[in-house]
Amino acid sequence: MSEENRVALDEESVVDSKGELEEPRMFRVILHNDHYTTMDFVVEVLTGIFHKPAAQATRIMLDVHKKGIGIVGVYTLDIAATKVVQVDILAKQRQFPLKCSFEEV
Repeated sequence: MSEENRVALDEESVVDSKGELEEPRMFRVILHNDHYTTMDFVVEVLTGIFHKPAAQATRIMLDVHKKGIGIVGVYTLDIAATKVVQVDILAKQRQFPLKCSFEEV
């Protein structure tokens, strides 16, 4: 590559790097109450998949139990969708109808 091309590429890089970055869209992940999934399993999901400490997992589980839903966290789209799929797979393996969804914040 000639020196002229390097300079031109370097100048383009500088121009591109000055463009404004958009914040990624964020999504809240929600667990939904049902009459069959055990509280212990919900806590297990929260600690295992979402890496919540036991006390926080118990608080979220109680929200799910008492209010009908519990907000697990806020994530980018890819992470939120992946977490929902992981919960669905684990719930099916354990034969629980636990529902997990996400919505844009």
